[in-house]
Amino acid sequence: MPAPAARIALPQVTICAVSSVNVAATIRALEVSLAQVDAAAALLLTDSPVRPDHPGISVVKIAPITSSRAYSDFLLTQLVDHVGTSHCLVVQWDGHVIDAARWRPDFLDYDYIGARWPQFTDGHDVGNGGFSLRSRRLMEACRDPGFRPSHPEDLAIGRINRDWLERQGMRFAPPAIADLFSAERAGDVATSFGYHGTWLMPRAIGVEPFWRVYRHLDDRATIRHDFAGILKQTGRGQGGGRRAIQLILDQIFRLCCKDWRQSEVGCRSAPIRRLLRNGG
Repeated sequence: MPAPAARIALPQVTICAVSSVNVAATIRALEVSLAQVDAAAALLLTDSPVRPDHPGISVVKIAPITSSRAYSDFLLTQLVDHVGTSHCLVVQWDGHVIDAARWRPDFLDYDYIGARWPQFTDGHDVGNGGFSLRSRRLMEACRDPGFRPSHPEDLAIGRINRDWLERQGMRFAPPAIADLFSAERAGDVATSFGYHGTWLMPRAIGVEPFWRVYRHLDDRATIRHDFAGILKQTGRGQGGGRRAIQLILDQIFRLCCKDWRQSEVGCRSAPIRRLLRNGG
C-alpha cells in the first residue's frame, strides 16, 4: 500500500457514506478518505447511534436502510438533499480513496465517474457506484420524472438512463478517465485514485489491515460473491493459513446457520471458536 499523500483541498466535494450495516468499517473508509482529502464535508448517513472519533465526520440520522434496493432508492431520491456542493464522492466500507496524489482536477469536469464495467462493450461501461463521483445536477436529474429508477442504482444511472441523462447535458467520464479514478472489475489499484470491491481490499490496503476490518464486520454477505479471490489474497504471508481457515469456516457457518453469532457461541470445539472469533 502506498504511503499516504499530502491532503488535497476539494472544497467542491462532499464525501458521503450511506449504511445501516458494517458501520464501523464505513467510518474507517471515511477516515481513510479524510486523511488525504480536505473536503467541504464528510457525512455518514445512518440509523446507527454512533459517534465517530474523527471530528470531520458528521452523522446524519436517516431511516434504516433495510436492503440493497432501499440503498439504491436512497441514493437516487434522497442523498442530494444532504449535498450542498457541486459534487458528491460516494464511499462504502469496501471502497474509498487510495492515493490523493492521483486526483485529477478534470475529474470535476464530469457529472459521473465510477470504475469501468469490462463486461459491457456497448460504450455504456462507466460505471460502478460503490466509489463514485457524481455532480449535484446529476443527482437532481435522478429525481426527474423522465428518469427511470431501478435497482441497482449505478446501473440505473450508467446504463438504463445514460442516454436520457446525456440528452439532459450530463457528462460521463470516458473509460480511460474512469480507470484513473477507480478500480473494481477493471482498472488497477496501483494507479487509481480509489477503488471499490472487497476482493481488492487486501491489495488496496494490505492483508493485515483487511483482516482487521473483516473480523469486525457484522454483515459479510458481499464476501460470498468473490470468496475465491479473497481467500487467495488473505492466504498469503505470515498467518495466511490461519486466515484462510477462518474464512472457510466463516462461510460454512453462515451457509448452515441462521444466526451467525449463535453458531459461533454454540460451537463445541474450543479451537474452532477461537478461529471464528479472532483467527487463532
